[in-house]
Amino acid sequence: MKNLAEIARLLRYYILAATTQAGSGHPTTCLSSVELMTGLLFGGFFRFDSDNPDNPNNDRLIFSKGHAAPLLYSLWTVAGKLSETELLTLRKFGSSLEGHPTKSFPYAEAATGSLGQGLSIGAGMAINGKYIDRLPYKVFVLLGDSEMAEGSVWEAIQLAAYYKLNNLIGIIDVNRLGQRGETMYGHDLEAYSKRISSFGWKTICIDGHNFDEIFKAYEEAINSAIPAMIIAKTIKGKGISFLEDREGKHGVALTEDEFKEALKELGEIKRITVSVNKPEMLQPLSESVTIKEVNKTYSIGEVVATRRAYGEAVAKIFPEFPDIVVLDAEVCNSTYAEIFKKHYPDRFFECFIAEQNMVGMAVGLSLRGQIPFVSTFAAFLTRTFDHIRMAQYSDANIKFVGSHAGVSIGQDGPSQMGLEDISMMRSILNSVVLYPSDAVATEKLVREAARYQGIVYIRTTRSATPVIYSYDEEFPIGGAKVLRYSDDDWFSVIGAGITLYEALKAYVELKKQGIFIRVIDLYSVKPIAREILKKALNETKALITVEDHYPSGGIGEAVMAELGSDRVYSLACRKVPKSGRPEELLDYEEISAKAIVGKVLELKDKFF
Repeated sequence: MKNLAEIARLLRYYILAATTQAGSGHPTTCLSSVELMTGLLFGGFFRFDSDNPDNPNNDRLIFSKGHAAPLLYSLWTVAGKLSETELLTLRKFGSSLEGHPTKSFPYAEAATGSLGQGLSIGAGMAINGKYIDRLPYKVFVLLGDSEMAEGSVWEAIQLAAYYKLNNLIGIIDVNRLGQRGETMYGHDLEAYSKRISSFGWKTICIDGHNFDEIFKAYEEAINSAIPAMIIAKTIKGKGISFLEDREGKHGVALTEDEFKEALKELGEIKRITVSVNKPEMLQPLSESVTIKEVNKTYSIGEVVATRRAYGEAVAKIFPEFPDIVVLDAEVCNSTYAEIFKKHYPDRFFECFIAEQNMVGMAVGLSLRGQIPFVSTFAAFLTRTFDHIRMAQYSDANIKFVGSHAGVSIGQDGPSQMGLEDISMMRSILNSVVLYPSDAVATEKLVREAARYQGIVYIRTTRSATPVIYSYDEEFPIGGAKVLRYSDDDWFSVIGAGITLYEALKAYVELKKQGIFIRVIDLYSVKPIAREILKKALNETKALITVEDHYPSGGIGEAVMAELGSDRVYSLACRKVPKSGRPEELLDYEEISAKAIVGKVLELKDKFF
């Protein structure tokens, strides 16, 4: 215990030195967690191969309260994996020690800092350990009491109990104070305990600065048959009298004079290095998955919804990509993820109507080497945007599939219509956005998505559409297909998904009038087929984009941004949608074949 007290004192010194040098940071929230983390890493409970952070046997530690990053970095300084000189680069440009943890620091499990996400990520890692790799590692998640107001935390708590994740251990640092004052329950540990235990967790309330209680809590949590939550009463700013339990100190670094005063209170600092216990070296015990060959193929003219083709495709390609896992938010009979579930039930995880937690779990699974395909209605993915936004900073490899996109879903009305999803997913750095029109394109693009390392979004439609492609067609990411072409084309019409068929109908109608249009299937919205579009712009008078999506951030803006031309015209959903038959709504929003014909005739008068 004496050695642990010395380590705690050293950690406090490192935290204050780094944040004072940086001139910013959150020292007080770090100080409250010092004993909790000292006991975990250096008390023999946490097992980690410090020389190999990717060792599959390592326990995992996620700082959901990411603003306590200086504590995370200080822990690994004590562990000998970071020098004091490196620690003092905290928050400096080019340093791996960013203001909140990112994957640039090799001992950060995930990018955190947007509160309420760490427990979901931990649940994904715990599912991987318990049900896929079948390794005995534990996942520890340090939570702040303020973030316990986040709904996604409670989504994770529910699902962890449902899946009996006894390898998941949460630690709530109940230091009473948030950014602007007292948290919802202050130091009332029982309030947290009642709520969390009612979800089926073991709860352990302790003094978070007492090593005897901390040790007993970890022993109890590690041996629990159900998920465990350690609820620790702590003092924000602990160890420095003029910081302890003081409002107005959140996110405020010490001045040089205050730092000198703090050093006097800390007393003698012994710079010591303490190794972390290593894990057992075990091999993953993944059960051999029985391959159920899916031979589904499609014939030209066959009418198949792309959402169904998605479910069939992900099951079909699994033998090529055995790291695939599928997560769905209780709509697998609509997204057709149920087809994969039927073939590979042990690789399917039902996440219920808790989409934010589903995305967080996907991040955790991805970071443990799986390839998650995450499906729900496109409209419901919009509520997960912060989790998707943060996933990009974790270098996550996730495939999102949004079904029931656009007004073409029909009678269900605007609450179910994904009309913002392309814009949302295009905004993610290095993301890929794919929008197949038929079953063959869907199958080919699902395979391309599995191959791609990073975030991919596949947009599928509710209505069944005719198969127009043969299997010898390839659909590389960044490509497009020119379906109708002649030397006499006046305009180029660019569609994707449901609007491609409207463009083909318009082609037939206009041809009767002696007007020829080029029809392009922009199945890859991002990256975009610049050369094909540029050629079309050079060879025809104008481009007309047609999309079942709002104009902001959609296909029209993507094409305009790529070409920088005033000869690009956009047909998109510009009215508040209603319930109705799909064909009525396409007409109403002016994205139907009729609207395309009208736009072509309007531009004819302008250009000829």
